[in-house]
Amino acid sequence: MNEKRGIRLDNVTKRFAEVLAVNSVSFHVEEGEFMSLLGPSGCGKTTTLRIIAGFLRPDHGTIHAGGEEITPLPPFKRNIGLVFQNYALWPHMTVFENISFGLKLRKIKVAEIWQRVEEVIALTNLPGLEERFPRELSGGQQQRVALARVLVLKPAILLLDEPLSNLDRKLRVHMRVELRQLQGKLGMTTLYVTHDQEEALSMSDRVAIMDRGRISQIGTPNQIYEDPSCGFVADFVGSVNIMEGQIVEESGELATFKTREGLIFKISIKKALTSAGNLNLAIRPERVKVSHKSIEGDNVMQGEVKFVVYLGSLTRYHVELKEGFQITAECQNVGERFSIGDRVYLMIDGDHCNIIES
Repeated sequence: MNEKRGIRLDNVTKRFAEVLAVNSVSFHVEEGEFMSLLGPSGCGKTTTLRIIAGFLRPDHGTIHAGGEEITPLPPFKRNIGLVFQNYALWPHMTVFENISFGLKLRKIKVAEIWQRVEEVIALTNLPGLEERFPRELSGGQQQRVALARVLVLKPAILLLDEPLSNLDRKLRVHMRVELRQLQGKLGMTTLYVTHDQEEALSMSDRVAIMDRGRISQIGTPNQIYEDPSCGFVADFVGSVNIMEGQIVEESGELATFKTREGLIFKISIKKALTSAGNLNLAIRPERVKVSHKSIEGDNVMQGEVKFVVYLGSLTRYHVELKEGFQITAECQNVGERFSIGDRVYLMIDGDHCNIIES
């Protein structure tokens, strides 16, 4: 790890009364890396962020930033900037006053304050808004002001606590690109907290999945999505079909998997298994091919379309293979279309099946 301007957590634990909010969390963020902490509400991600920022003290464990331990340091001595979810702008201050407030507290000379504020206003696309108050700004503009207020202090590390959650979807998607481009331009080490899978996958160099105070998996967006380490990750990140069963035959990297319902899948084994007992087979809906006509190859089965969900660029089909058992397929809206009651053929590529140990 390059620790010059990175972050490292070692066995960080935080308890609130009987609730173990953060449980022996360890990970690092490389210098200049954009990493996301992703997980459901209450999983401990914001608590972890606040521990790094210095607003909470861990019960156990250490935090290093820039190669030095910062665990006992107060927030103002950590050279870390935190953008809050609600922006926390001063309503009685103008954009310029909000951005310059931290510099005035540090008793920076007036000429330098003007120079630094003008630089970040240009950087965050806020020219012409200097004299406006927060109530006169759009949600996206308020988000930029909150970011500019942190960047003007020139922190070594940037922490963001769900900063886009208050924006409508279209603006949120636009701000993802804008924020990621800005972070890349500055080369700033960034840790981003979100519960939005799409946000984390589209913005991050790496993603850390949290569940009940623990890290479940860390990897690139592709690794997290294509090779989930456990059922929670597979189910939380994107849509997935999960079927219980066992491997009944194995030859090298190829195996035959039999589900509890009696379905047979020929699959590729991507990693060594530690258990020979009950396993889960995870299949992403977009990996399921659907056709009115019979399909040649392994893992072909017939079923009946029971439910259809139109999603714009794609359609989700719920296909019943056996009574009471359905599998979900997602197809781009080009080529064949299917309706409720249609008898269809499904084919699943065994290279895109993931075995998850129970």
